Amino acid sequence: MSRAGAVKVVLMDIEGTTTSIAFVKDRLFPFAETALEGFLAAHGERPEVQAILAEVRALAPGQQPAEALRAWMAADAKVTPLKALQGLIWHQGYADGRLQGHLWPDVAACLRAWAAGGVRLAIYSSGSVAAQRDLFGHSEAGDLTPLLSGFFDTRIGAKREAASYAAIAAELRTAPAEMLFLSDVAEELDAARAAGLQTCQLVRAADGTQPAGRHPEAVDFPEVARRFGLPAGSPPR
Repeated sequence: MSRAGAVKVVLMDIEGTTTSIAFVKDRLFPFAETALEGFLAAHGERPEVQAILAEVRALAPGQQPAEALRAWMAADAKVTPLKALQGLIWHQGYADGRLQGHLWPDVAACLRAWAAGGVRLAIYSSGSVAAQRDLFGHSEAGDLTPLLSGFFDTRIGAKREAASYAAIAAELRTAPAEMLFLSDVAEELDAARAAGLQTCQLVRAADGTQPAGRHPEAVDFPEVARRFGLPAGSPPR
């Protein structure tokens, strides 16, 4: 067992951790790219879209917003207004059934077991909070949002900065040492550990994740449970 102390909060990345990289890269991103201009034409006057476009103009002066957004999409940039707009586009897809949130088969049972065992669960992803809620609210395993007590995106800080994890711990009113961060990205785990969190790298073969060798590792959520003394979920049927 790898735990340094009892885990009261499990903080999770999405892409490569709860959800396949392929779903994000091959399903969500192309969906938003295809819909971009049509969405802006149909919804550009909505206050939340206007606020996003104002952020785009501030970050990319001299460029048309759609041009800047497409450039960020092509670069897979972790830019907050891009992530917010993608979230709005995906929201429509989830709402009308064109999208359904992917989760690895081992995830939902563990989330239910951990929550039932009194462990608080939270998400920290570069995707917007709205997009996070939609993915877990319209997941292949049903609506899992009642299990989650916190959602955090890059508005709280970059994922490779220790201060972001300290801020999340403060928001959740939990000592960092009582939190476990799960991610496939070693640099994110480095930042979380620097803030005092326990860490575990998800090394899912299907995603091609390479073990970093400097954090505890697990191939799936049941192995996380075994390594850190968390309740075990029933295996998927």
